Amino acid sequence: MLSAVAIIPSAPVLVPGLAGAAAAELTDLYAAVRAAGATLPQRWIGIGADRAEDRVGPDAVGTFAGYGTDVPVAMSPDAHTTTAMPLCALITGWLRGEIAPRTVSETRCYPISLELPLAMACGRALRAEIDECGEPVGVLVVADGANTLTPSAPGGHDPDSVAVQTALDDALATGDTGALAGLPAGVIGRVAFAVLAGLAGNGPAAARELYRGAPYGVGYFVGVWQP
Repeated sequence: MLSAVAIIPSAPVLVPGLAGAAAAELTDLYAAVRAAGATLPQRWIGIGADRAEDRVGPDAVGTFAGYGTDVPVAMSPDAHTTTAMPLCALITGWLRGEIAPRTVSETRCYPISLELPLAMACGRALRAEIDECGEPVGVLVVADGANTLTPSAPGGHDPDSVAVQTALDDALATGDTGALAGLPAGVIGRVAFAVLAGLAGNGPAAARELYRGAPYGVGYFVGVWQP
């Protein structure tokens, strides 16, 4: 049974050990991410997108060493198998350890090349799987928006992306799954958001925005959907 969906960025800067001096600037973002995660039950499924499809189970442990600092993460209290994790899984495991260390989590990572209708179909299949489960299950969507919002942005500067990011933020804030089903390629996490659209069907019963912003020229949104 799907009990809640939390939406957070896919950003190593969320991890204080990786943020360095930037940590002081991101207090509101940190607080929002923790508040969103706190709405999830004792079992999470993280979803995100990367170059390759991947599935990281509850027994996995990993590290952010590839991002500059050896910050260990685990997907459950009893995890013991060291594995290379995509970023969305690392973020899922890190947040779990920070706010709910007894929680059991796993991650589904979808390829960024996936066509959006297929991503939505994946979301519907995941919802059917969750609905068959007899216990409450939460979904953690780990995804960024556009990375071209300012002159110093990592993807370069595309002034037109500001309107795209505003539309994405508004869709996430209101639970507009139709808008999430047709996001342009400039949205980094568009595959993950399309999976969310399939998962949520006609939309959530309620949607709540906790944060929207573009530190460092990347669109970050934090919110909670109630099915």
